[in-house]
Amino acid sequence: MKLFFTPRSPYVRKVRVTLIETGLSKSIEFIQVDLENPLPELARQNPLGKVPTLIRDDGMALFDSPVVCEYLDSLNKGPKLYPSGEARWAALHQLALADGILDALTTRRHEARRPDGERSSDYMQRQKVKSDRGLAALEREANRLVGPITIGHIAVGCCLGYLDFRFAKEPWRSDHPRLAGWFEEFAKRPSMVETTPPSGGH
Repeated sequence: MKLFFTPRSPYVRKVRVTLIETGLSKSIEFIQVDLENPLPELARQNPLGKVPTLIRDDGMALFDSPVVCEYLDSLNKGPKLYPSGEARWAALHQLALADGILDALTTRRHEARRPDGERSSDYMQRQKVKSDRGLAALEREANRLVGPITIGHIAVGCCLGYLDFRFAKEPWRSDHPRLAGWFEEFAKRPSMVETTPPSGGH
């Protein structure tokens, strides 16, 4: 299998953590791309030109991180990251909430990088309100981040890691102590340490 990736994407990081947690990393050929100058092969495989994009051994392309992660989990011989029963709905709830926060954060960051006179402070503030509400919800639900690791834990962990990486000047821990305590331990997992994004860059 092949994975088109960028090393600083929080969505890619979810896939890379999933690969490590499922023991599938060695089955992947990693192809790093520059989204500002994408490889023609990426555009052929994924018309949206986005990462992560996974190419299965049969040539089928899978994209959008929840889909890629669920496919990888289908190959997982150990405990499932997408569990069954009520645990599945809890994990998917956490996944959707964390991804929604990430969407707001990445949208806000992209807007902030637009030239003077083109960026909208009102639009950025609306995105900040969304991510702040999402973090408040995760804090209220922090007691659910227990038990065996799921895709929900991975998504929340990568979301909080992105906050530290791109919004370090906006500390979130003081207002979310239970979430901060959980993340302090989760961030020590080898899969999280190994996928820490390199500093700088886009």
